[in-house]
Amino acid sequence: MKQSMLVLFPLVILLIGFMACKTANDSNITQNKEERNVNADTSSGGGRLKISIGSKTFKAALGSNQAVAAFKARMPMTAVMSELNGNEKLFNFSSKLPTNASNPGTIHAGDLMIYGSSTLVLFYKSFPTQYSYTRLGRIEDASGLAKAVGAGNVTITFELE
Repeated sequence: MKQSMLVLFPLVILLIGFMACKTANDSNITQNKEERNVNADTSSGGGRLKISIGSKTFKAALGSNQAVAAFKARMPMTAVMSELNGNEKLFNFSSKLPTNASNPGTIHAGDLMIYGSSTLVLFYKSFPTQYSYTRLGRIEDASGLAKAVGAGNVTITFELE
């Protein structure tokens, strides 16, 4: 018993030391890698989406994954999206979509994602997150998006270009 404690204790100390040595540079590397993944997800040939909110139209680049394919199969679609947290609009599908959720670290205004397996989320503000999502795509120019979606429920039409 004492021998196993003598071996285990230095390993725990070593592990704590490695964790304590993480620098700000490490988080920049992670963030840059995350940005590359976002760009790859939305530029890999999944197509383009036209998003209409009232008289305003936004263009989005779609990623290329099973969730995007399932989402595209529902096009065109009009959804009444509910307000949540002052930064996103959501719509619950009646059936599940395939997912491959991961934590993006930062949500960007214009991100279009699936939360869980059946909740479509359109983010209109940027913020850090601890939640995991399956990325569908991103609005290319999200300026004016927050104003277009407003403060309450909003009707949004999604159609393929």
